[in-house]
Amino acid sequence: MWLRHKKKRPSLSPLARRRERWFYLLIAPWLVGLVLFQAGPIVAAFGLALVEWPLPQPPTFVGLAHFTALAGDGLVRRTLWNTAYYALGTVPTGVLLGLGLALVLKRPLRGITFFRAAVFLPVIVSGVAMTLLWGWLFNPRYGLINGLLAAVGVRGPAWLQDAQWAMPALILMSLWSVGTNMLVYLAALQGVPRELQEAAALDGAGRWARFRHVTWPLITPATFYLLVANVIGAFQVFTPSYILTRGGPDNATLTLPLYIYFNAFSYGNLGYAAALSLLLFGIILGLTLLQFRLARRWVFYRGA
Repeated sequence: MWLRHKKKRPSLSPLARRRERWFYLLIAPWLVGLVLFQAGPIVAAFGLALVEWPLPQPPTFVGLAHFTALAGDGLVRRTLWNTAYYALGTVPTGVLLGLGLALVLKRPLRGITFFRAAVFLPVIVSGVAMTLLWGWLFNPRYGLINGLLAAVGVRGPAWLQDAQWAMPALILMSLWSVGTNMLVYLAALQGVPRELQEAAALDGAGRWARFRHVTWPLITPATFYLLVANVIGAFQVFTPSYILTRGGPDNATLTLPLYIYFNAFSYGNLGYAAALSLLLFGIILGLTLLQFRLARRWVFYRGA
C-alpha cells in the first residue's frame, strides 16, 4: 500500500523571504481597499436587503420581501431592458471601432503618435465634463450635431427630449471612450510576430486572409478582455443618464444603476436598493462567467 506524504515547502533563502515579506507589504493597501470598498459592501448589501430601514428610525427585519417585490416591479423590467439595450448598442460598436482605429493607427507613419494621442485623449477627461459637452452637442436648438444635419437639409430630432432617440444618443455618446479599446488592440497588434505575417504573404495569403488566419487568433485574448470589461462597464452605466436625462423622458434612459440610486438616496428605500444592487451583481457575475465559459471555444492563447 502506497502512502502519500505531504510535500514540505522548500526552505527559502533569506533574500527570498525578504522579497516575500515585501510582496505582502506592498499588496496590503490593495487588499485593504478590496475589503473595504468591494467585498465589504457586497456582504453588507446581503444584510441590508433583508431589512426595512427608513432612516433615522431603526431597521426592521422583512426577510425576502424585497426580493419578491422585484418580480412585481414594472420599473425593474424596464430598467433591465434599458440597460441591456445600452450594452447591446455600446459593446459591439465600441470593440469593433476600437479594432478599426487600432488597425489604422498601428502603421509607423510620420505623426502617427499625435493621432493616437488624439483618439485616447477623451478617455482622461472627466466623465462629468464630457457628459456636459455631449449635452451641448445634442441640444436640439443650437447643438453642433443638429447644426451639421441642418447644413445638409436634415432636421435633427430632439435627442435627449425624445423617448425614441434618448437611448441611441447615450449609445452614441459612449463612443468618446473608444480610445481605451484602441489602446488595448494597438498593444495586441504590436505583439503579433511579423514573421508570421510575412510567411503567410509568401504563401499567397491576401490582406484579409492574413488578418483572419494570423492576426485575429493572436488578438482574441485582447478581444475577450475588452468584451468582459465593456459588458461590466455597460451594465454599470450611471453618469450620462443621471446628468442629462435623470432617466427620462418617460423612463427611456432609466438604467438599473440609476434606479438603485433613486431608491437609496431619493426615496429612502435602502433595503430595496440593496436588493436591486444584488440583482445587478448577479447579472454581471452571470454574464462574466458565461463569457469565460464561451471563451474556451474561440480564444487562442499562444503556448497553451
